[in-house]
Amino acid sequence: MPTTPVTAANTSSNGTAEAIMLELVDESGTTIGTAEKLSAHQAPGRLHRAFSVFLFDEQGRLLLQQRALGKYHSPGVWSNTCCGHPYPGEAPFAAAARRTHEELGISPSLLAEAGTVRYNHPDPASGLVEQEFNHLFVGLAQERLRPDPEEVGGTAFVTAAELAERHGRDPFSAWFMTVLDAARPAIRELTGDGAGW
Repeated sequence: MPTTPVTAANTSSNGTAEAIMLELVDESGTTIGTAEKLSAHQAPGRLHRAFSVFLFDEQGRLLLQQRALGKYHSPGVWSNTCCGHPYPGEAPFAAAARRTHEELGISPSLLAEAGTVRYNHPDPASGLVEQEFNHLFVGLAQERLRPDPEEVGGTAFVTAAELAERHGRDPFSAWFMTVLDAARPAIRELTGDGAGW
């Protein structure tokens, strides 16, 4: 992925791990400051900017991601194609494309904005809280996946019916249904009525 002034400023040049900073926002999504990533997620949580990506194949199947077991937040659960946080000053669209490439090794096609949703989801297992103003994106996955094993434990393309069956059986992220439901109008526009979303 290309380096921008924002991503360069947030990437360590000497190989050491630097604190990841998030954008804090008010209820209308206006930036009001920054906070370190883990502290923003500690109870009761601080409202911050996030994004969620939903990519589909040519058959209208949704690409799910299983979060790697090594993640400190919601490890091993299934969720949407990609989700994360823009760096302070980074456009959500650019962050969504960047993280999709970093996690799955692909560049989304026809990536389009699909609205925003605000939610508060505690994670019972970790005690962390997702207080997020989330920017939603939909698009197509048209390249061969090359997942980063430190980020991704597994992937699956599912139809709407297969998702309903899997959701009833497997653990999913606390925010998954909230972001999926909010993105459904844009998903239907992308995949057509026949895909069942």
